[in-house]
Amino acid sequence: MPIEGQAELSAYRRKPDGKSMHGRIVRELGLRIVSGELKPGERLPSEATLLESYEVSRPVLREAMRVLVAKGLVVSKQRSGASVRPSSEWHLLDPDVLYWLIQSKPKNEFVGVLMTVRRIIEPAAAALAAQLASEAQLKSIAEAYAGMEAAKTPEELLEPDVAFHRRIAEATGNELLAYIGNMLSLALRESIKLSSQHPNTHALSLPRHKAILTALQNRDPLGARQATLVQLQETGDDLSTVLPGNIPSF
Repeated sequence: MPIEGQAELSAYRRKPDGKSMHGRIVRELGLRIVSGELKPGERLPSEATLLESYEVSRPVLREAMRVLVAKGLVVSKQRSGASVRPSSEWHLLDPDVLYWLIQSKPKNEFVGVLMTVRRIIEPAAAALAAQLASEAQLKSIAEAYAGMEAAKTPEELLEPDVAFHRRIAEATGNELLAYIGNMLSLALRESIKLSSQHPNTHALSLPRHKAILTALQNRDPLGARQATLVQLQETGDDLSTVLPGNIPSF
């Protein structure tokens, strides 16, 4: 089974090329909302203002607004216009919203949020996978680890590392956990890129992941949970050495 490649970037994540005004409007307003420039409860600029600013037709602008509504970022009412929704209502697992969040937050703050989520989800997922994974799924996780072993550079290590964690989530047999693992892949990818700045990233990463794989293959839920906790703790320590300031704990 091949290692999954990075998904094609959404039009709402790429830097606008000047042709897709619809994509540009969604991206720019989305970033302004997620970054806090436009705050929850605040009204977006009026339709007339946006039409003048972007020099687009009303249908193009309204389609962009529908996308922002679908992503949970704004609520649109016929007479009062569009306003920013509370951050608790944003669809944070939407890949575009998550990407904007990563782009707008300080790196150490983003890592702190992600590591907290990983500590909650991944040890339990590994324990469940140790109990329920099929032989084919264990083989798939082992193949991802083999891809990590074969990597010669941090860039080559990235995709098999992401695949290793995604396949553990899939091996739980829980569709919601698998979905969350898939949706978090973008954030995980960015986190791995940061940790790969550590000079010994390959040498440090392999034994940690090997311990998780061994526990899974031995059908050892407690061992898988503990190995995952250790891997996350040591990954957090590595990130602390390459990022300025403290990584907040949430």
